[in-house]
Amino acid sequence: MSLDHATLAFLAASAEAAGPDAKPMWQMSPAEARATAAAMNEMFGTGPEMHRTEDHVLDASDGGSFRIRVHVPRESPAGVFVYLHGGGWVLQDIDGYDTLGRQLAEKSGCAVVLVDYRKAPEHPFPAAVEDSWTALTWAGEHLAEIAGAQVPLYVGGDSAGGNLSAVMALRARENGGPAIAKQVLIYPVTDADFTRPSYTEEENQTLLTTEFMTWFWDQYVPDAEQRKHPDAAPFHAEDLSGLPPALVITAAHDVLRDEGEAYAEKLQEAGVEVHQRRWEGQMHGFFSMVNVLPASAEALDFVVESIATDVQAELEEAGER
Repeated sequence: MSLDHATLAFLAASAEAAGPDAKPMWQMSPAEARATAAAMNEMFGTGPEMHRTEDHVLDASDGGSFRIRVHVPRESPAGVFVYLHGGGWVLQDIDGYDTLGRQLAEKSGCAVVLVDYRKAPEHPFPAAVEDSWTALTWAGEHLAEIAGAQVPLYVGGDSAGGNLSAVMALRARENGGPAIAKQVLIYPVTDADFTRPSYTEEENQTLLTTEFMTWFWDQYVPDAEQRKHPDAAPFHAEDLSGLPPALVITAAHDVLRDEGEAYAEKLQEAGVEVHQRRWEGQMHGFFSMVNVLPASAEALDFVVESIATDVQAELEEAGER
């Protein structure tokens, strides 16, 4: 199946607006690429009102600091979802993902913690990993403060955020917590292997091209040998057993498709409960394109349904105790 009509229309309109002389983002400086990405965020509009929203500044492990934003949709949230945004570890921030965070909170009934981990190349690997870990442990320690009870904790994200979410699940296992109810990996970066077929298929070269993904890795992990470290590429982790259940979403026309599906398969082989779905007709980035692509809302509902199933199981288990 080719790209769906809505996606093709969006790409055509974007190309027309940019003009024939537009420079590809992978040929831009990080500052130029960030400005371009920020301009695109305006199309998403505003998200629903929350019961409360709080911004916090957390101390980074190396002495720096970074922001998080907590969206609480109602007085007693069903869970806390730490969401790590995409953008190739270089682009985007919690403001750019605010609409998605609000929609996720409203639809799931969970408080959503958006993490503004520091970006490469100013803060290369492993800064984003360490900031994500600081935010995840903070959330685990503040469940009652955020939600009023010891509710389930989720971690998830898209693209680079999916990469960081997979790494967080591994680190939480190694450290004996915090306990994660589910890892939600949305077209995650799991490897730096550009020989996978999805990198060579012409129809996959849309918003995220092979050249652009190479550019992201060059900003985040300049040393090619370091790209094999499990904290950079979780596909290279020797042991995936004992990890929390995983929900893995991939897009049919995405250069990251094959590595996301290979990671899901590797998780299953290690005995991890995995629910994996390939979204047909979609390109990389569709999940975060709220209010723009219909498939974004469909995929968000898919994630929310998975969380609702977990919450119901948790309530039933609590009732039996």
